[in-house]
Amino acid sequence: MEKTSSTEVSVQDALPTTQPSDLEAKQDGGGIVSDAAILASLGYKQEFKRAFSPVEVFGLGFSIIGVFPSIASVLVFAIPYGGPVALVWGWAICCFFLMFIAFAIAELGSAAPTSGGLYYWTWTFATPRWRNVLSWIVGYSNSIGLIAGLAGVDWGCAVQVMAAVSISTDESFVPTTGQIYGLFIALLICHGIVASLATHVIARLQGFYITFNVLLCLAVIISLAVATPSDFRNSASYAFGGFTKLYDWPNGFAFVLSFLAPLWTVGGFDTAVHISEEATNARTAVPWAIISGVGAAGVLGWAINIALAFNMGKDMESIVSNPIGQPMATILFNSLGRNGTLAIWAVVVVAQFLMGSGSLIAASRQVFAFARDGALPFSRIVCRVNPYTQTPVNAVWSSVLIALLFGLLAFAGPAANSAIFSLAIAGQYIAYAIPIMCRFLGGKAWKPGPFSLGRLGLPVAVVAVSWMIFSIVIVAFPAAPAPDTEGMNYMSVVMGGWVDGSSSASRTSTCPCTEANTGSTARRQLWTVVAALAPSQYPTKIVSAHNRTVRSVVMCDRWRES
Repeated sequence: MEKTSSTEVSVQDALPTTQPSDLEAKQDGGGIVSDAAILASLGYKQEFKRAFSPVEVFGLGFSIIGVFPSIASVLVFAIPYGGPVALVWGWAICCFFLMFIAFAIAELGSAAPTSGGLYYWTWTFATPRWRNVLSWIVGYSNSIGLIAGLAGVDWGCAVQVMAAVSISTDESFVPTTGQIYGLFIALLICHGIVASLATHVIARLQGFYITFNVLLCLAVIISLAVATPSDFRNSASYAFGGFTKLYDWPNGFAFVLSFLAPLWTVGGFDTAVHISEEATNARTAVPWAIISGVGAAGVLGWAINIALAFNMGKDMESIVSNPIGQPMATILFNSLGRNGTLAIWAVVVVAQFLMGSGSLIAASRQVFAFARDGALPFSRIVCRVNPYTQTPVNAVWSSVLIALLFGLLAFAGPAANSAIFSLAIAGQYIAYAIPIMCRFLGGKAWKPGPFSLGRLGLPVAVVAVSWMIFSIVIVAFPAAPAPDTEGMNYMSVVMGGWVDGSSSASRTSTCPCTEANTGSTARRQLWTVVAALAPSQYPTKIVSAHNRTVRSVVMCDRWRES
């Protein structure tokens, strides 16, 4: 990407006069105008290599969901709150409502595909009074949700590796929290190396990720159906109607608490959005990847849960408390024996590892975008793009460092460890809900992309936001009633502190495209313009640009509202 030779540019040169919907129809040398031009209409200059095809964008989102490894990681949150009913019907209910979120995010992603999508959309559509603080809350919630998701995936991978060791030693080895954390650190470092690779290398891996995950799901379903001894086989009436709980919550509420498992598994709706600046035909590829990824994961996951319900026996307590330390590994051990379990489990660990690399890629792109807009500490360092790989290497390792800190929650006990999973869900849903609401409540004109819900957009958004609010409340509850210090769900504490700190910082620091971004207070960061601005609403003053790649973007003293 060429750098401009001048540190000052004219309004006409620096700011786009067209909107993405207009660019879509323009022709450039016989073809549709480039993705870089569409990104420029959003106010950002192309910095990454666009190497992801639409299928590979889908592959990244699908690999992050990682259906079977994710179910294995959070099965402990489903079985104690309903057993087979929670697995089968809890999953089905959640996935039905999760599709509404997918449609709402996909519509926004098609209209404005940029790495910082969620907080960018918030600032674009929110009212002038609220857009500053809301974009900060969304940006920080999105960041903490993605990084907590990375921590949850890698912690789950570490537990799965230790479960394999336990099985191979006839359950004589019981790992300590310190040993799991040590492996957790090693996994994060490995993922940091993978996520720092060049974009085209990461993109080419996605085809393998898709095939690997689908074949794993099919292998588990078939092997359970064929190899499970009769002692562990369940009737259809029990598989679809058996209810078992291990805690003292009322039956209905216990069933609702089991939603944490599918809510965690089928997530990462914004993955395609964060990789959009590295994708070709992003305005079509992004929504397609989001909807197809969630739909495919929902169907495959439901099939796996039904297979588990038919082949896991009826002693739920022994599955959860088995010395193996991993409920899914226990179920496989009962069905396939030691050697069969180790064979399947080795594949599961590899799939979980692949999930971790994808999670870090998505998290690092969000961190990069937020730092590019000067909203993080040390933004000028974090947002640097490596000139050799053309990837945000500094953002990758910043994300790794924060994930390492989240992992320390495990030393506060199992309940605190579960807060990592709850934190990922709550952080993401706050970041999803706000821009969806701002689109309809902010009063700004809506310019749809190639994918549009039309009149269905509002009812879909109402259902999506209502479900997310409900889910945030649910995942904040502790595992059992009347918790003590060890049984406390610390998600609300961490999330509350994070949101409060980010909202307070928004009053004194810079924020994307806001009035705070003027003069020396902007830390000389380059800010961008919203694609919906008309020429008469351009900034009234051009200021010097600093020596980053994005020299052609300008700053302003103030904005005139439409």
